[in-house]
Amino acid sequence: MRAGIGAPEPAVRNVRSDDHIRTAPGGRDQERIIDDTEPGSALRYPPGSLVLLAGLPGAGKSTLLNRLYGLSGDETRPVAAGNVRIIDSRQSRNWWSRFLRPLPVRLRTPLVHVTHVWRIASAVVAGHGVVAHTRGTWPHILYCFAWLARRRGGRLHLILIDVDPATARAGQFARGRAVTGVTFARHCKRWIPLIERARGGALPPADGVTVLDREAADRLRAIRFG
Repeated sequence: MRAGIGAPEPAVRNVRSDDHIRTAPGGRDQERIIDDTEPGSALRYPPGSLVLLAGLPGAGKSTLLNRLYGLSGDETRPVAAGNVRIIDSRQSRNWWSRFLRPLPVRLRTPLVHVTHVWRIASAVVAGHGVVAHTRGTWPHILYCFAWLARRRGGRLHLILIDVDPATARAGQFARGRAVTGVTFARHCKRWIPLIERARGGALPPADGVTVLDREAADRLRAIRFG
């Protein structure tokens, strides 16, 4: 699905590496892909939006946040970029690692996940625009986020990084932190139907979905609000 000048804004936009990314007019509550040409492409959202960046483990979510917002991976709290809060699950992991390092990962993970979700919800309630890392495969959490964003006058948008499982698995080993084979298989089982639905049409409860392949994600230069 390709953006075109004068075309209706689709609920789901697929952006591939060979696409020519152009301005597409849309309503207040929908995202637009714009062509900056120099230095690159950008995604634009209405102020106060909750933008969730999802993909398989190793797909490149944290790498993208690092590049766009200058994150080091050592942060323990959400990072402010104007009135936008950048929230990566590593921030919660780093926060708790100081206290829970002796515990096995399987015991730390639930607490890290709850803290991450709470931080996203808190930023939305405070009225900030949010760009956050998420698994994206737990519908009940997405529906809760969508409800919360709308209560605050915003909307939920998804950016899905679409890479094949083999590429994502290689990304895990490259970063030096790989999930177990069983865990990864579970992620794939939930992710594959979700990405197929996104390619085919609207993906409730999100008001807009942008699907990026790896090359398109590498070309992205900004996520903007306003």
